[in-house]
Amino acid sequence: MVEFKSKIENFNGTIALWTWHFVVPDIYVQEFKVNKINRLICNLDDKLDFNCALTPKGDGVYFIIVNAQIRKKLGLVLGSEIEVILKPDKSKYGMPMPEEMQEILNQDEEVNKYFHELTKGAQRSLLYLIGKPKTSETRLKKAILITRYLKLAKGNLDFKEMNAFMKESRL
Repeated sequence: MVEFKSKIENFNGTIALWTWHFVVPDIYVQEFKVNKINRLICNLDDKLDFNCALTPKGDGVYFIIVNAQIRKKLGLVLGSEIEVILKPDKSKYGMPMPEEMQEILNQDEEVNKYFHELTKGAQRSLLYLIGKPKTSETRLKKAILITRYLKLAKGNLDFKEMNAFMKESRL
């Protein structure tokens, strides 16, 4: 576990998708890299935990993305100083497994097989999509649609195709 202070910064569009972030001091980056740790649990201002990864900027600098939802919850703006606590994420997927998805995986061997054949990043993306809604009912609907798509696509995940499938197949 490491603790430090940082500031919310913005790449001003120099990196297409990942603009709002904070930089992780190199001494901590090296500690995580030596121990082959890339997935982390981040706590900001002792108020909010979220799963994240060290992301390289490309010039030896590593950062952690702070999305709009997190910034809004904590009232963060450009230049906000934050207290950061980082610890290794020792979970199986690098993200919490929503109960609704776990139940489907327990009951459907075919879906379980397709899901576990996906890359770790694709698994995390699906778990994020399923776990994002606040209500269990909505999480279950997303899990059902995503797993139906995986079965139809025989595990060949195409996010654009999956999103179109989900839009036209609303439960």
